[in-house]
Amino acid sequence: MTGTRGPLNAFLDLDDIPVSNAQSGPLAGLRLAVKDIYDVAGYRTGCGNPQKYQEVSPAPATAPAVRALLDSGARFVGKTQTDELAFSLMGLNAHFPAPVNPAAPDRITGGSSSGSAAAVAGGLADIAAGSDTGGSIRAPASFCGLIGLRVTHGRISLDGTMPLAPSLDTFGWFAKDMTTYDKVGAVLLGDDPHRHELQRPLALDALDGLVLGPQGADEYRGMVQHVTSVTGAPRIIAPLSHSTDDLYWCFRKLQGYEAWQNHGAWISQKNRMLGPGVKERFEHGATIDAATARHETQRRDAFRLELAERLGDDGVLVLPTVPDAAPLKAASFDDLQAYRERALRLLCLSGLSGFPQITLPLGQLDGAPFGLSLLGPKNSDRRLMALAARILSARQRSA
Repeated sequence: MTGTRGPLNAFLDLDDIPVSNAQSGPLAGLRLAVKDIYDVAGYRTGCGNPQKYQEVSPAPATAPAVRALLDSGARFVGKTQTDELAFSLMGLNAHFPAPVNPAAPDRITGGSSSGSAAAVAGGLADIAAGSDTGGSIRAPASFCGLIGLRVTHGRISLDGTMPLAPSLDTFGWFAKDMTTYDKVGAVLLGDDPHRHELQRPLALDALDGLVLGPQGADEYRGMVQHVTSVTGAPRIIAPLSHSTDDLYWCFRKLQGYEAWQNHGAWISQKNRMLGPGVKERFEHGATIDAATARHETQRRDAFRLELAERLGDDGVLVLPTVPDAAPLKAASFDDLQAYRERALRLLCLSGLSGFPQITLPLGQLDGAPFGLSLLGPKNSDRRLMALAARILSARQRSA
């Protein structure tokens, strides 16, 4: 692995190895980029770390989720950059030049699905596979003006994928338009087991209050109006039993514990030259014991039950995807960390519950994209996508 190629630093500079695909099917003619945590037959899966890339053999088979897209006619156009071991939200890998955010070049793409987001936003791919453990589909989609769904946990196979925190990891993808997005959803998800329409919009003051600044709050209220035009105004519901801080730490501890269980032995063998932020997050994970993980799992289970009760069969939670537009590339490390921690307080609800959440490119702040999210009950992924399509269509008509 020698670096990146192309004008956006989205793709890894790898030898071109033929990857077969069907010549017809629902995705025929669409270019597919693949995050470098997914096996593609003949390629090494580097996971954003040069030592990992050097130590692994070429994958003997392609990850089933990626193979399903190829078998539906999508054409592979390359592997994309990822944050190191997929353990970051900013899209800044210490080993590679940062991907460019085509929608806001002075701002970051977000991560860890950084290259995939850049490739689609820049028109280098029509669809791009990514993953979402703590927000790595939703945050880059919001930052780059894309559509991004965190699917119901476990609904799409993660065989042939680098694990980070398996109880939180999900497959995901980016696209610019809902028609393309839904074609991929039909291939990977099929029909929803959830049979109820999502027609009861809900909101939580604690989440809406995480938007940064009066300008951001005004823009978010404007985005909510696009939802209201389709569903009616969201009803503010009573606070959850667990605070946003409680849920944030629950997520952080479970993610850190599982990440160390999966990568700690490899990291401990020698100096892996882990980048700033990633190194400290793994070190934090090493301090979390099994008893703490069990306690936080109980908290997560209680939260999941409460959120399921609030949503019922037809509820949909309306929330900001992230607190603001993408941070500036010139932001300090400390400012990026502060943004990350605030963003995770919004992003962790879907991760902890395992329920699906879709982000839509409905707003702008200072000329940069800013997304709104819809979170639905377990296995309501396609219903969420249908509602998203209605909202985007209504917005287009009103423009």
